[in-house]
Amino acid sequence: MAGSEPPSRERVLCLFDVDGTLTPARQKIEPEVDKFLQELRERVQIGVVGGSDYSKIAEQLGEGDEVIDKFDYVFAENGTVQYKNGQLVAKQAIQNHLGEELLQELINFCLNYMALLKLPKKRGTFIEFRNGMLNISPIGRSCTLEERIEFSELDKKERIREKFVAALQREFAGKGLRFSRGGMISFDVFPEGWDKRYCLDILNDEQFNTIHFFGNETTPGGNDYEIYDDPRTVGHSIQSPQDTVRRCREIFFPERANES
Repeated sequence: MAGSEPPSRERVLCLFDVDGTLTPARQKIEPEVDKFLQELRERVQIGVVGGSDYSKIAEQLGEGDEVIDKFDYVFAENGTVQYKNGQLVAKQAIQNHLGEELLQELINFCLNYMALLKLPKKRGTFIEFRNGMLNISPIGRSCTLEERIEFSELDKKERIREKFVAALQREFAGKGLRFSRGGMISFDVFPEGWDKRYCLDILNDEQFNTIHFFGNETTPGGNDYEIYDDPRTVGHSIQSPQDTVRRCREIFFPERANES
């Protein structure tokens, strides 16, 4: 994938997931990763595509609106909210696409299901309504970092989110909905086609020679899988922000690939 000459910045895009790829889950970006991305931006264009809303992405990757100045593209909520060169380009609304009847059926089912779950902890914001999706969290998004880790460990053993998604798939079969896990405590529900590939639609007109995608949830069911597997991208499955930096050095800075 990498040649001896650095690629043209105008023709190559590096597109990054956020949680687990550029930052620890729901945490701020580390200074050395932030610094490397700006060095990378001198060689290629860079963008982020996250499942979270814009405010959460901005909180993790910058202060205020700083994030849209650090990246050429910012795609929030799987790309249904799109920024290019610091400007809002487009924003979709899930309620307009699904309609209120199906939306309420979905919300009511999730609330009823979670009401019957017995967990070590339950906090607040079990359903977060976003522009392009619903984010469902059995423990509640207002849990502390320690509670988040505790739920994640329990989820690995008892497959709480996996069973929840299976129940939704049975209940709403044929209704044009998709489900994907991401992060440690939640999963997303969105219309068919509104996964992270959605951001590739706007990029189709940009005529990049290559779009590299870096993500950590790249197995089937993960919220990076579809875009990672898409023929329009060169997919890279990574394990941590440090792994992201290492992989980018190997591809775009071969003369610096051995730096720690």
